[in-house]
Amino acid sequence: MALDYKKELEVAAKNMIFVHEPDLLIKMILRTIVQKVEVSHAGILLHHQDEDNKDAYILTVSRGPLGLKIPAGFVRLDTDNSLIRFFRERQDKQLFNYEAIVYDEASVCLEKDISDALKQILKETLYQMEIFEADVSIPSYFRKELLGILLLGKKNDNTKFEREELDFFIALSSNVAMAIRNAQLFKELGLELNKKRRLFIHTTIALAAAIDAKDHYTHGHTARVTNLSLLLAQRLIQKDKKRFDAQLLENLHIAALLHDIGKIGIPEAILNKNGPLDDDEKKKMQEHPLVGVTILQPIKELGETISGVKYHHERYDGLGYPEGLKGNQIPLLASIISLADAFDAMTTDRPYRRALSKEEAKVEIERQSGKQFNPEMADVFIELCEEGKI
Repeated sequence: MALDYKKELEVAAKNMIFVHEPDLLIKMILRTIVQKVEVSHAGILLHHQDEDNKDAYILTVSRGPLGLKIPAGFVRLDTDNSLIRFFRERQDKQLFNYEAIVYDEASVCLEKDISDALKQILKETLYQMEIFEADVSIPSYFRKELLGILLLGKKNDNTKFEREELDFFIALSSNVAMAIRNAQLFKELGLELNKKRRLFIHTTIALAAAIDAKDHYTHGHTARVTNLSLLLAQRLIQKDKKRFDAQLLENLHIAALLHDIGKIGIPEAILNKNGPLDDDEKKKMQEHPLVGVTILQPIKELGETISGVKYHHERYDGLGYPEGLKGNQIPLLASIISLADAFDAMTTDRPYRRALSKEEAKVEIERQSGKQFNPEMADVFIELCEEGKI
C-alpha cells in the first residue's frame, strides 16, 4: 500500500509540537522514518554549543539494526567538517534542485564541469556520508542557521529514493527544525522556572520570538501586545492597589508573551495567507488558544497564567471563543490581553486592508466597550490614550 506522504507529514508535524523533551522528540522522528519509509537506519546530527561557545554537531540519536546504532554523543563533528560546511555554506543550492544530498546523484556531479573547490568539498562530503553509510543527507535550518542534519541509510528494498519521498523528508526536516528548537526552548523554560524570574522571562521572550517568526504579517505583534497589556495593568494597579497587586504584572507578562503560542500548530499557509480566511481556515485558526493550553499544561508552575492564553479571544458579550464566556466569567488576564491584541490587530497593515490610525482604533474600542471588551479595560485604555501614553 502506497504511503500518503502528505498525511504522514501532517500527523508527524501535529505530534511534534506537543513533545517538549528534545531527545524524546528526535527518537520519535527517527522511529517514524525507519518504520514508515522503511530505511535501514537513520540519525540526526544536532547543533550543540559548549560552555566555551564552541559550535559542534553531535549525533544525538541513531535508529536501525543493532550493528548500525551509534551511541548518543559518540560522534562529534566540528564546524570545519566538510559535511557541516557543505550545508552551512549552502553549497547544496549551487549543485542540486533541492536541499538535500543524494549520494548516487551527487557522485555524478564529480564528473561535471564544476570548480575545483566545489568538487573538493563535495568529494569530502560524500566520504563523510560513506562513514555514516548514508544514502541521503538533509539539512534542518532554523532562521537560516543549520540546526541539524538528517542522515538516512538505504531503503530496505534497495530501491532508489523517489522524488516524492525526498520532498517528504525535506518538508519533515523543516518541521523538525522548528519542533526541536521549540522543544529546546521549552526545556530551558521549565528549568528557568526554578531559577531567577528574570532569566525565565528572557527565555519566554525567546520562545515568543519563535512564534512571531512563523507569522510574516504580524512581526513584533507579541512584543507590542505584551507592552500594552502591562501598561493597562499598571494603571489598574494605580487605581485600586487593594484589588490588584504586583503578582498580576508577573502573571500577565508571561501570559501575554505566550498568548499566541498555539499558532505553532497552525499551518503557515493559513497564518501567512495573502487575503481574508475562508470559513474552514477561520475554524482552524480559532483552534490556537486550545492548542496553546495543550502545549503549556505540562508546565505546572504556569498556573493561572494559562487562563490568559486560553481565553484571550473571548468577548464580554459572550460571542467569543473557545467557550463563549461572558462578562466577569472571563479571567482578568484574558480581558487585558484581548483588548491589547485587538488594538494591535487594528493598527497593523495587512495585505487585504490598511491599518487604522490610533484615533480610529480608539473610537472602535470605545464603541465596542461592553460588547467585545470589558468596560473597565476599555475605560483604562481610553484614559491612557487621552493622556498620550498609547
